[in-house]
Amino acid sequence: PNNTTVYNHYVSHQFKVNYSVASLKTAAAFLNQPEVTNLIKYDVSVFTVVYKTMFKGSMINCSGLVFLPANPPAPSPLVSIQHGTTFVKTDVPSVTTSPTGGELVASMGFVAIMPDFIGYGASSTVFHPYYDAQYSGTSIVDMIKAVKEMSTKLNVPINDKLFLTGYSEGGYVTLAAAKEIQDNPSHKLNLTAASAGAGAYDLPSFLTYLTNTNYFSYPAYLAFIVASYKNTYDWTQGYDYFFNSKYAQKIPDLLNGLNDGSAINAQLTTNPDSLFNPVFYNGMKNKTEVIFYDALVKNDLSSWKPMFPLRLYHGTEDEIIPIQNSTITYQKFIEKGSPNVTFIGIPGANHGTGVLPMLQSTMQWFLELTK
Repeated sequence: PNNTTVYNHYVSHQFKVNYSVASLKTAAAFLNQPEVTNLIKYDVSVFTVVYKTMFKGSMINCSGLVFLPANPPAPSPLVSIQHGTTFVKTDVPSVTTSPTGGELVASMGFVAIMPDFIGYGASSTVFHPYYDAQYSGTSIVDMIKAVKEMSTKLNVPINDKLFLTGYSEGGYVTLAAAKEIQDNPSHKLNLTAASAGAGAYDLPSFLTYLTNTNYFSYPAYLAFIVASYKNTYDWTQGYDYFFNSKYAQKIPDLLNGLNDGSAINAQLTTNPDSLFNPVFYNGMKNKTEVIFYDALVKNDLSSWKPMFPLRLYHGTEDEIIPIQNSTITYQKFIEKGSPNVTFIGIPGANHGTGVLPMLQSTMQWFLELTK
């Protein structure tokens, strides 16, 4: 191809590391995943990629990882894997020094991508738009397009099969990206299937749950979602409008990207009644607090009709995102007439232990659909 190719999304890429089949088989054995070990076929090369996406009216650079299988016999399907909630800026795919799991997926024959999300990696100066449907969706779609441009540049053939999966926040982001692809044919992407685990898709019902409990084990998530909306939508209210003054002043420092979830939790309270400003909390309870409630309704992902094969997974003992959030969402999809949605409970799994069984089951399913 001539050198005048215009890349609409792709900016640059950089080689990171190679994995051999032998080392990947060792890793899978170490994870005690014999089913996965048997699926490992290809050496894998890993790259960081920088791409462009729109945020608050401006084009910004975003980043993620791309995992390429070595010399597959035919063009590869593409899978985008969305990570869970990340408080520490350096814990995202393109920055972390730990293996991410994407290398195992690519070794099965997929071109696998793991977006960092807006607010991390190349865009780490921005406050992450946590549980924002629009930016969650478009930033993933733009990375998919960028990787397709990159693959043309590197002569890596990709076929037209496209899969999305993610867990926790990644489950929410997966549904947001799936909706963006389905709603906007101009993207020229067709989703083969999606699989989402343990996300809070029905945000209004999550709020109802929250205002009817005196114990929530992970208050860092609550601080993150309020701070995200405040930053993303330029709300002028101070943190003391939302939070009890004892906690309000701490929140900007707690969410500076250096503290992990448990460090943030230790500085907050597990009682929502004490965490939030009483006026704000009562307003949420009786739905008179419109600013925050309207933002939740706007970012709700339970009220549309997915037209592609979709699986919703959730651990039966999830202590952070109640399993009802997935069952309600599933029910709503069925009532809308979604033709191919399945709900799968993971027996005995909590929020932490649900992720491996979900991804293992998902990859088996995706492999069947590539045939």
